[in-house]
Amino acid sequence: MDLPTPADLHERRTDLELTQSELAERADVSQPLIARIEGGDVDPRLSTLRRIVNALDQAENAVMHAADIMHEGVVTVAPDDSVRQAIDVMVTEGYSQLPVVRDGRPQGVVSNSDVRQLDSESAGDLPVADAMRETITAVEPDATLDELNAHLNHQDAVMVVEDGRLVGIITEADVAAHMS
Repeated sequence: MDLPTPADLHERRTDLELTQSELAERADVSQPLIARIEGGDVDPRLSTLRRIVNALDQAENAVMHAADIMHEGVVTVAPDDSVRQAIDVMVTEGYSQLPVVRDGRPQGVVSNSDVRQLDSESAGDLPVADAMRETITAVEPDATLDELNAHLNHQDAVMVVEDGRLVGIITEADVAAHMS
């Protein structure tokens, strides 16, 4: 086991959004001991350090990430596809919105409400690019559940991207299913 430095322990604890008291409870040590270890004031016994590291490992594994929740194999349309094609895909798949993707990279979102706002009778022949919203909410696969919830408070879905490429999508229903 590589021995973590006091700064390593502090960083892991804060990344996991644990208080010193919460970590102390999980590791079955006192909060002042955690504070002294993180402050570099005391060198803990190896058994104590092991309990703290194990508690951090368990807390880390309990944190849910976008990659744990996302749907892969996302159904998409291209910006050059017709609005009619997008509507057909939404009806067939039972979705109210679809990511618009070019060469694996998200370009926007098109939804039923976007299509309804088109004025033209020949709206079905227009390219999806004319109906889509270019504003997208995207996160990396390691985004936490808290980050996802913050985005989903304002958006219907969040795209998961890795190296700029769409790898998944998450909706409020997906988050709710994983919380039950």
